[in-house]
Formats: sequence, structure tokens, C-alpha cells
Amino acid sequence: MPSTKVSFPNASGQLLAAYLELPPGGEPVAYALFAHCFTCSKDLKAAYNISRALCAAGVAVLRFDFTGLGESEGDFSDTDFSSNVADLVAAARFLEAHHEAPQLLVGHSLGGAAVLLAASALPSVRAVATLGAPCEPSHVLKLLESKQEAISADGEAEVVLAGRRFTIKKRFLDDLRDQHMLKVISKLGRALLVLHAPNDNIVGIGNAADIFTAAKHPKSFVSLDNADHLLTEEADSRYAGEVIAAWGRRYLEPKCPAWWANAADNRVVAYTEKGLRTDLQMNGHHLVADEPLSVGGTDLGPSPYDLLAAALASCTSMTLRLYADRKGWTLEAVTVNVTHEKVHARDCEDCQTKRSKVDMFSREIAVRGLLDDAQRERLVEIANLCPVHRTLESEVYVTTRLIEG
Repeated sequence: MPSTKVSFPNASGQLLAAYLELPPGGEPVAYALFAHCFTCSKDLKAAYNISRALCAAGVAVLRFDFTGLGESEGDFSDTDFSSNVADLVAAARFLEAHHEAPQLLVGHSLGGAAVLLAASALPSVRAVATLGAPCEPSHVLKLLESKQEAISADGEAEVVLAGRRFTIKKRFLDDLRDQHMLKVISKLGRALLVLHAPNDNIVGIGNAADIFTAAKHPKSFVSLDNADHLLTEEADSRYAGEVIAAWGRRYLEPKCPAWWANAADNRVVAYTEKGLRTDLQMNGHHLVADEPLSVGGTDLGPSPYDLLAAALASCTSMTLRLYADRKGWTLEAVTVNVTHEKVHARDCEDCQTKRSKVDMFSREIAVRGLLDDAQRERLVEIANLCPVHRTLESEVYVTTRLIEG
């Protein structure tokens, strides 16, 4: 999705680095915030994939680095859980000032606990989604178990997490212990989606059960089967993002961009970034196009020619439905099969062209209902008059110009 690097100040005036991910077409229906896991960053692959899935559904996402992490300013050793929550509030204020206040908060691991707490300070938030979140921030103390005594005695200690060295101060431990998340969750007052992997060996599945039990409805739980805590498999994070996007549509108040609402505009936007997977937006609807693995695609969606065949098949089916209804015929159902291939012109008896190859669409129509032979023959004639059929057989012009952005 179109991505812009931005920054905004935290409560102490230090600049936090972020990416603002926009949907194809650049006009989102809503905004979301993504909070990364403990000592991670906005650049984690899972954060990218989840943000992309939300953008594909029309939701813009701001994913940022907490103070002292990634590209953000500040010293991590001077932060704690409460400052993470304050960073989230600062991110929301940035969106509100420059774009639109966020309606959705998404948090991974300790970031999940942070969004649960931040939601109460953000009236615009209508929905919260957590991934592998602990029910209490103090769960992080287990990661620091071997150093807790040294931190308490000396005021701070150096720890190694995921191969990186961090200085943890006593104030960080004290702040974790002072949080009472289950009370916060019980008063959340927002739609909640809890996603958790049953085999998560960092934050056990019992945490999801405690969060879900404490929350009031509306609440939902989705099991991320076979995933690990960091969602390192791309399929897992992509699935999580698609689930959050589908779930969020029920609770967000979308702001429909003018070109989505205006059917006369009939604009289709295609966005391709890496590989051949392409996100499509059309009149407020989202589709994915791709190519088979055999030609270098990832097979996550139909090919462009599949979509073209689908246009002919669906237009045929709709046209027959409308015609039968207008005539009062007992047409119960229509099934249209369309295949596409390129054939030599000499093999096409009805083709009048000098080109060596032509596009051949083969269409088979099955109708169900109390129809006589004359009615069935008439439906075949009407099928040949469907608008997409006529477009494909008429002279078509495509104009192209390069624009900025």
C-alpha cells in the first residue's frame, strides 16, 4: 500500500518515527493505530502484513516505534509501560490533528496490553484487537526473571532480549506491577477481538482466556492455529490482518470517500508493490488479483484474465435474471461457466480478424425453472446482448497517461 514516513512528538517532545499506510486510492474509510510487541519495532514483518490487510479493506494504519526503539528518539531505559500508553495517545493525537482520529487500535503482545489501556483515553476508538497479548503487563517480568534481583538491588541492569542488549530500570518493573488490566478490560466499553496462538510459548493461551472472560460484549476470539508468538510465518500474519479487517467492518463508522460513493465515477484502483499480488478497490469493495505460482505469482487471487471472464459470467447471469423477472418467467437459478484461451484465428470460424491469435471466451449456461424451449432459446439470445459481452465484441479504446504519486 502507499506508505509515507512521518514523525510526531511524544509527551516529552522526542520525535517518534512512523509509517502511515494508506489504501489504494489514498482515501481511507477510517484510521487505525498499530502497537508493536515488547522491544520490537514498527518494521516487524507481522506489523507490515497486518497493516497491509487493513489498508486493503480501506483502513489507513499508523504503525510507529515506541520511544527509544527502532528509529524513534529517546532512551529506552527511561521508558516504562505507562510511557508506551502515552506514546499511543500521542500517535492518536497526531492522526486527529493531521488526518482523522483513530477508530481502531491493534496491539501485538505487550502492545496489545497497551492498546487496551490507551482506549479509555481515546473517545474516537470504537474497536480494539489484540494479538498474543498478556492479560497483565507484569507478565513481561518472566522474561526478566534472571535479572529482577539485580535490577531491584542496583536500580538497573543490562538484559539481552532476542539477541539485543537493553538497559531495564527499576521504575520499569514497578510500573508493570502497578497495572491492574483485568479491571481496565472489564470497563473497556469497546468491541474487542482477541487473537492468540494455542501454542504460544511466550504468552500462554491462558492470557487470552482471562482477557476474554474479563471483557464485556461485544467480544470475539480467534485462534491462530500453528502460529508462533511473533507470527513469523507470513501466512499467519496475513490471515490475522484479514480477520481483523473483516471483523472491524462491523464496528467502525466508515467515512465513504466521494469516488467510492459515486457509482458514476466507476473508478477501479489497482496497487501492486512487491511481487504480482495486486490490491483492487472498486466502489468501496476490495478484491485481490494475482497470478499462479507457475508464472511467478503467489496465487492469492484470480488472474486479470480470470477477472475478465468473471465479468462476462456475472454480467450474463445478472442480465438473464433481470430479463426473466421482467417477463414474469419462472427462472429459479442461472449458472454460467466461462473459460478463456487464446486461439489461432484460423481455428475460429466466426472470427473476422487478420491477427494470428484471438481471445476466445467459451460460455456455458445452465438454467433451472419451468421454461419451455422457446423461452430457453430466447435466454441464449439475451445472453449475447449482455453489456460486457457487447463491450468485448465492440471496438474498445484505452487511453493512458502518467500522473504523479
